[in-house]
Amino acid sequence: MSSLIEKMQSPDQDFRFMGLNDLMNEIKQDPTSFLGDEPTENKVLKQVLQLVEDKISEVKNQAVKCLGQLIKIIRETQMDLVVDSLINFSVGKDDELRDISGLALKTITSELPADGKIAAKACAKLAPKLLAQVSNPDTPPETLIETLSILSILITRFPAHVSDPSLTPQPLPTITPLLSHTRPAVRKRAILTLSQFVPVAQPKLFANLLEVNVMPNLAPGASADNQRTTVQLVAAVVRQSPQQLSLVLGDIIPAILKAAQRDDDELREGSLQALETLVLRSPAEVTPFLPQIIQLGNQFIKYDPNFAGSDPDEDEEMADADDDDDEDAELDEYSDDEDTSYKIRRSATKLLAAVIGTRPELIISLFKEVSPVLISRFGDREETVRLEVWSTYVVLLSQTSVYGGLPQASDGDSATRGKRKRDSEERMDVEETPFSLLRSQVPALSKALLNQLKSPKTPPATQQAGFQLLHALLSVLPGSLSSQMTLIATTAKGVLSQSPTTSTSTLHLTCLSFLALLISTHAPSAYTGSLPTLTPVLLKSLGERHPRVAAESFRVCSALLNATRPVRTGDWANRVYDEALQRLSNHDTDAEVRSSAEDCIADLWICATDVIKTKGGKEWQAICRTSGNTRGAVKVVSKVARDTDVGDEWVNSCVEWVMTLMKKSGRAGKTDLFIALDILLQRYQSGVPEDLPPALVPQIKVYVSTSDIPLLSQAMSILAVLLEVSPTATFPEVERDLLADVYQIAHSPLLTGSALDSVLAFFAALVQADRQIATHVVPSLAIAVEKVPKADANPANVAKCIGQVVKSQQGVAAGTIAEYSKNLRKTSKAKPSTVVLSLLTIGELGRFIDMSPQQDIFSNTIDHFSAEEEEIRTAAAFAAGNIAIGNLHQFLPAILKVTESDPKKRLLSLHALKEVVTHCSHGQLEGVAEMLWAPLFQNSEDSEESTRNVAAACLGKLTTTHPSRYLPQLHARIQDENAAARATVVSAIRYTFADTTPSYDELLAPLIMDFLGLMIDKDLTVRRLALSALNSAARTKPHLIREQLPRLLPSLYKETFVNPELIHTVQMGPWTHKVDDGLEARKTAYEAMYTLLDTCLTKVDLHEFLGRVLPGLSDDSDEVKVICHMMLFRLAQVAPTAVSPRLDEATPQLEKTMQGATVTKDTVKQDLERASELQRSTMRAVVALSKISGSGIAPKFDAFVEGLRKSSAWEQEFKEVGGS
Repeated sequence: MSSLIEKMQSPDQDFRFMGLNDLMNEIKQDPTSFLGDEPTENKVLKQVLQLVEDKISEVKNQAVKCLGQLIKIIRETQMDLVVDSLINFSVGKDDELRDISGLALKTITSELPADGKIAAKACAKLAPKLLAQVSNPDTPPETLIETLSILSILITRFPAHVSDPSLTPQPLPTITPLLSHTRPAVRKRAILTLSQFVPVAQPKLFANLLEVNVMPNLAPGASADNQRTTVQLVAAVVRQSPQQLSLVLGDIIPAILKAAQRDDDELREGSLQALETLVLRSPAEVTPFLPQIIQLGNQFIKYDPNFAGSDPDEDEEMADADDDDDEDAELDEYSDDEDTSYKIRRSATKLLAAVIGTRPELIISLFKEVSPVLISRFGDREETVRLEVWSTYVVLLSQTSVYGGLPQASDGDSATRGKRKRDSEERMDVEETPFSLLRSQVPALSKALLNQLKSPKTPPATQQAGFQLLHALLSVLPGSLSSQMTLIATTAKGVLSQSPTTSTSTLHLTCLSFLALLISTHAPSAYTGSLPTLTPVLLKSLGERHPRVAAESFRVCSALLNATRPVRTGDWANRVYDEALQRLSNHDTDAEVRSSAEDCIADLWICATDVIKTKGGKEWQAICRTSGNTRGAVKVVSKVARDTDVGDEWVNSCVEWVMTLMKKSGRAGKTDLFIALDILLQRYQSGVPEDLPPALVPQIKVYVSTSDIPLLSQAMSILAVLLEVSPTATFPEVERDLLADVYQIAHSPLLTGSALDSVLAFFAALVQADRQIATHVVPSLAIAVEKVPKADANPANVAKCIGQVVKSQQGVAAGTIAEYSKNLRKTSKAKPSTVVLSLLTIGELGRFIDMSPQQDIFSNTIDHFSAEEEEIRTAAAFAAGNIAIGNLHQFLPAILKVTESDPKKRLLSLHALKEVVTHCSHGQLEGVAEMLWAPLFQNSEDSEESTRNVAAACLGKLTTTHPSRYLPQLHARIQDENAAARATVVSAIRYTFADTTPSYDELLAPLIMDFLGLMIDKDLTVRRLALSALNSAARTKPHLIREQLPRLLPSLYKETFVNPELIHTVQMGPWTHKVDDGLEARKTAYEAMYTLLDTCLTKVDLHEFLGRVLPGLSDDSDEVKVICHMMLFRLAQVAPTAVSPRLDEATPQLEKTMQGATVTKDTVKQDLERASELQRSTMRAVVALSKISGSGIAPKFDAFVEGLRKSSAWEQEFKEVGGS
């Protein structure tokens, strides 16, 4: 330290700088290096403080940085010295020293570690001194601003340390007098700092602030200056803590509405901005005032006192302004620097945007009242306002897309084909859907907008915004610009005829993207007349050097080809081909351009087959390359092979190319290669070449393994296709090289879903290819499963494979049945695993073979209901149910008899009945439904939940066979005194929702609310099942509940609250464990909320909805937290305007989750893994939310996100999640 002090005292400025730099590096590397001898520490500290006063700026700045590091480790007495010195500097007369001391104070408050005692001590020292400085009338304005900024840092970072009631002086009464300071900058800073202290202030102090400073200054008689400041203060407080003002907003909002009418531009702007904040942050309190707020926005969006043509009735003329130089000159005359009326128009526009973005329930009235006004302002003479108006209209279109219901275009289109066109239009007018209102306004909208875009003087940024608006319009209302094609083509030509530059390339991309959408959403007849205008510039764009422009141009050409197919002739198609071929032939072509050119070639083959067949196929040499990224090329080959016939020679060359690519190491692209192979093999017109299967089968053999199940699934599908299209050449190869491997994977527990289906398809094709093989396959499958350990075997899969073999070759049925039925006899000494396989196999066969001639098989199966091993009992239930399917009238009564007569076998017999109900055809079920109904209901009243669930699943399926008979029977038992019966009813209804056909919707609609009304049942199990039924209904039949949501949601939200009465403590050895019996119901409620977000968003009050999502972030259950993260992720996409103002509310819990699990002596590995998974879930939500946060709406959330971005632990994952 002595050497560092010497350096810092050197007359040489470089030595002083290096001394400070070395000190800072020492502290960073080892904080303890500074600690030791207190006098030496003090000496170093004083020297650093002395250098804060240095004459050299670089030295002063380095001293400030050094203090930022030192403040983390110094003693309490030394902290006094630092704080006192810096505050003394800040009130001095030396401007430069005052500035640098302010910077130093900001640095040390920003660098203080958030945890630990040092922060509390620093705040205790700093806050009183800073507040004393604020209250000192002699403090210079610049110092006041810096001091207030430091107080803002303290309250933001350490709210707990600066909100102590014993703090003297108290922040609120200390800062409040600055609201009347003569300097506007001080007032502005005071407003922000004051608003940050309001959430932690004592209620009586805040009440005093309202009584003395806010309400009197909002009164009509208050001065304009005071009103301006107070309106800004209200906005700031609402931004920080909207609930603080909720009780008095009923008085404040009318006062702000009146203040906006005063003849003071700055007050008007502040009032509009305050109302925008209120709309975003206090939706419930603002609701009664929305009509006046919308009226105010409509009034001031037109406010232009310096423009003679601003008469409201003539506003539309602005949209028709032409390019006349005289008129431009006239407009320029009013664009003087002193005209600030544009700020009011811009604020009014933002206010309307806030209303549009947060009030989907008003969308129809917004189209009537606000949309025409916005359209009339499309031609505002101030560019920033014009862009804001267009942006607001995009918000309106987005809301229409999400909340407008289904578009009415199909009705209109069908009406034009018949004589009822006028009736249809009248009906649409009566309905007044958002889409019909938008359609009626499209002519005025497109005319006003295109008149702004057609001028060559329009800046690129403005043109880009215009095309984005048109793109949004077509996304919401496809085919709505037919009448404007000529003007659109002329405008687009003007943009595309200029070569793209760095500043205009984005405009070109936006224009081309719009044209692709325009072409794909309109009938060719609408734009055929404009093609001579567009085609030359499109062809020119294909050759542009800018890669993204060229790629987008190819996409437009693809859209044009698909829209005008089949293209018989056309010079432009030849030109597109030539340009695509040139791009593909160049080895240095950009990857995106190559990909879009390949897609374009595919579209040429599909849409302009006659044109491209004459070209000789040179393009395939360029596309089918074996180096570089070939995934796009593989997809192109698949697309062409699927949609058009090119010829066997081409198919064969493509198959050889795909086989070459399959030899590459690594998994990347293999899925696409298998898809291509599947399509190509089925496109041979004169049969698969004899030499292909011997070459292809060995390549596929590599993937016949359970190490990669998705590729196994595709490999087996290819083998099945080969056996179908070329059985003679393929079968010997498969039998010799592959069959043994397939036997080994057939019994794998990993084989499920599509992979199992592909193996079954393989066995079906194998048996069809060679009729003799079936007699070998069945025993080989059984032998393979017997040889492996129990944990590695799934006999159900083997039974399915045997069933498939027998079904495809029923000549081996008798022998197979005889072989496996002998293991079911009482005298059999077969191993349990053999008995299980035999039962499962007999069950699979019984589904399509009538076993009634061999009654003993069924009897022996029923006898196994009493077996000791659970696996045998379960397999027996499966077998009995499926044997019954083969002859319902013979075997079903026997199962029902067991159900009624033997309580011990009741659950197994119900499982057997479930097999019957699940696998029987609709026609079969209708015949036996009555026989099953009463016994099932009788057994459902069993209090055991597993039994009841099986019975309910059967009842639900039976109900769909004859809804008019069984729905009323279910409905009649809703009020049953037995809770188990009510649980069965609601569970059965949930199973009926699995049938998504609308066949019985008319019968269900009047009853569904009675069923779902069980959400308020006194029994917890019934409530949980009713919530689950609501979730199913929301997923499969949302149209039945959408209009009933206002009645359903209160009950749903009620179940998301934690009920302390359902929480009890369980003693587990030396530990106590809390058990929440209400957790399952709460989790189901949150799952239903997530589903409603996808299917019934238009009927959900998002403010109320978020009011239950945010508390879920702090739920004790990790599963609830994850569901809430998923909802926030989804809301960020579909309702950003509603979510963004409430991000600060979510921040504390998101931060807490990201801190991970607290490690204690009892922490186990699973706890850490769960915490890590929860952090990843949180990260996905945070990244999605970070994309909608902006403009300082949520400062706490923004700071949290910035911290994650810079965190060494999360920086990389943040980037990965953000890029996915």
